[in-house]
Formats: sequence, structure tokens, C-alpha cells
Amino acid sequence: MIARRVAQRVPVFATALSKRTKVTLPDLDWDFGALEPHISGQINELHYTKHHQTYVNGFNAATEQFGELECKITGDPQQDAPITTKLVALQQNIKFHGGGYTNHCLFWKNLAPSSQGGGEAPSGALGKQIESQFGSLDGLISQTNTKLAGIQGSGWCFIVKNLDNGGKIEVVQTYNQDTVTGALKPLVAIDAWEHAYYLQYQNRKADYFKAIWNVINWKEAERRFEKA
Repeated sequence: MIARRVAQRVPVFATALSKRTKVTLPDLDWDFGALEPHISGQINELHYTKHHQTYVNGFNAATEQFGELECKITGDPQQDAPITTKLVALQQNIKFHGGGYTNHCLFWKNLAPSSQGGGEAPSGALGKQIESQFGSLDGLISQTNTKLAGIQGSGWCFIVKNLDNGGKIEVVQTYNQDTVTGALKPLVAIDAWEHAYYLQYQNRKADYFKAIWNVINWKEAERRFEKA
């Protein structure tokens, strides 16, 4: 049996120069092996301690470097030009690692073992909205799986509430670690990167997309839907 992860949510502070609090891994609500047989404990452990940690480290490093470079801006165009070039490059790292950090925080929270309600169909306002738009939960799942299957390479699929479209539910596909922002409020985030499934499902990613619905935490999705 795979033990619960030991990482703790302890605030870590950046250098005195930047005076910024660093992001940390979120606590999980379940043990690594709690989602089996749908997602193996080994995958969850590696996904959390290695991949998510990489995005934490990358985001913290990039934002710290950004803050240090900002302090070097003098107002002299000749001196500042190379600094701003470096700042632009760092923004790409911040976007990538920040997206990876944010997406995975959403991902862990919208998963749950059956003992905690994982896989139970949504009810209330969210359940009614899904039935109204998609006919049934299976209709929404089918559309989401089609979007997931269409991702070539690495990416994510989000079930969102679109505030600019009367609060309707939409399925949004993104690539790499791009995330959803603004009027698109995430309800469910599904990781389509190979590291999320390959140890267990290998090249059968469609089987992973089918299996993950058995551990989706629709209670969390309901909370997000009502809060948005």
C-alpha cells in the first residue's frame, strides 16, 4: 500500500530583496493510493511530488528573478534594454510554470475516492444546468472526452462556467500549461499530459479519460459553480 505523501504546506519565504512569499504544494485530501484502480498510487505520487513540484520550483524561481531584475531598472534606456529583454523571457517561464502550478491545484481538488463521493453525479444548480445544456451528465462527459482526445501532445481540458455567456457551461481545451482566466471559471480540470496516465495506461489514453470520471469530485465542481 502506498503511504500518504509527507509534504506539508509550510510557508517558505523568498529572499529579503524580493520580499515575496513563495507558492507551495497544496495538501491533498486523500492518500496517493485512494484513487485506485482508476488512477494508480504510483502515478499520483510521481505526479504530485515530481511534476507538480517542478512547477512550484519553476514559478518561484522565475518570480524571484523577475523581482530582482525589476529592482535594477534605472530609467536609462541603454542600461534598461537588456534588463527588459530578460524580463520578457522570464514572463514566459512565469506563464508556463504558473499555469502548471494553478492547473494542478485545481486538478487535485476535483478528484476524490468513492468513499469521499468521487464519481457521484452532481446535483443542485449544477446538475440542472448540465441536464439543460447537455441532456445528461453522460452528454457532458462525452463532449469532454472528445475534446480530450483531440489534444495533440500535451494539454488540459476544463469544464467551465462562462460568465460572459450567461453562466453557461462550456468545455475548453488548452495546450501545454495554459490555463483559463477571466470570465471562464473552472469547475473541473483534467490533465491530458502523458505523465498523468502513462505508467498505468501507456498509449491507451482514451481508457484514462474514461476512467477518471469514476473519481471526479462533483461536489467540488458544485461549490465552484455556485461560487462563480
